[in-house]
Amino acid sequence: MKKVVVTGASSGIGKEITARLLKLGYEVIGVSRNIKKEDFESEFFKPLQADLSNEASSLEICENLSNKDIYILINCAGFGRFEPHEELSAKTITDMVFLNLTAPMLLTNALLRDLKKNSGYLININSIEALKSSKFAGVYSATKSGLKAFGDSLFEETRKSALSVTNINPDMTQSNFYNELRFETSANEDEKLLVSDIADAVEHILSMRKGAVVSEYTLRSLNFGIAKKKL
Repeated sequence: MKKVVVTGASSGIGKEITARLLKLGYEVIGVSRNIKKEDFESEFFKPLQADLSNEASSLEICENLSNKDIYILINCAGFGRFEPHEELSAKTITDMVFLNLTAPMLLTNALLRDLKKNSGYLININSIEALKSSKFAGVYSATKSGLKAFGDSLFEETRKSALSVTNINPDMTQSNFYNELRFETSANEDEKLLVSDIADAVEHILSMRKGAVVSEYTLRSLNFGIAKKKL
């Protein structure tokens, strides 16, 4: 059975992708701070607790996974804070950069030989913010743009192998990503994405002929919508 690592597997997009991959017959190692075996009703799900915003914890996980013969790595864990830049704390900045960008680089570094050997897949869950500039999103956009650039570079670097590298760039997706933010997705169905839309994209990528690679996969809602929370 082919093994997959999904970061951020305990909630939101990562949880939906994990559930979809288990349904498709993969063995999934889900990485998150609070992940538990009971989160998924499958004997093929294995939880691995780690704080990927922390260097020591990330390096430990990299060591743990480096001999697992991984077929797919999906870098999904991440968070965003959207404030005037001078109002962000130093810890928020460093945690965001490490979780959104440094940790995926470290995990990819640890697993890349296996991914190439197994003719596997590297999928980065980026953001529409990797493709545009928005006010109050300087650090978040920088991390997502950096992750996209990293994936694009690896696509060229590993092209002679049978590794497929894809950046998925979703627009605003209804999930717990917005729990601590001042805004959230619209209530209108045509003004938001659902986590199942992102899982559909992953399934589509994995179903394609291996000789073809979707290197860039951008998902937008049909119309734009945003809802400000009542303070």
